[in-house]
Amino acid sequence: MRIGQGYDAHALSGGLPLILGGVNIPWHSGLLGHSDADVLTHAVIDALLGAAALGDIGRLFPDTDARYKDVCSLRLLSLVSALLGGYEVLNIDSTVTAQEPKLAPYGREMCENIASSLGVRASQVNVKFTTEEGLGFTGAGLGIAASAVALLRERL
Repeated sequence: MRIGQGYDAHALSGGLPLILGGVNIPWHSGLLGHSDADVLTHAVIDALLGAAALGDIGRLFPDTDARYKDVCSLRLLSLVSALLGGYEVLNIDSTVTAQEPKLAPYGREMCENIASSLGVRASQVNVKFTTEEGLGFTGAGLGIAASAVALLRERL
């Protein structure tokens, strides 16, 4: 068995779509980044890459590469899934930290999207949500962060 952890954070900016776990969430601002800036999916990608000792998202999909401009992060997750050849995903546990908007109503769809991109059951993916009670950049509404842990097992 192998375990990996991932983390990502992006600033919020007006007029951009807010995409988390592949879900387009109605909100007045979205996350700023080279791709769709989906911090949840990015954290999951880094957790998987870490568990498999395959580097990190920045090495595989650099923000200097025009191919990844505005790309859907679930597509990147599918590409990472294919790289895991010798490993199977047992589970993913993640947390999104955002003061606003309320994200819990979208949690099930996020789990389903991530699971579908990995070719696993939705019951193998968990997404939690929290605020920082007004503290830090997420608490001030300046950005959103996510962390994830992935457990892999070597295929026999």
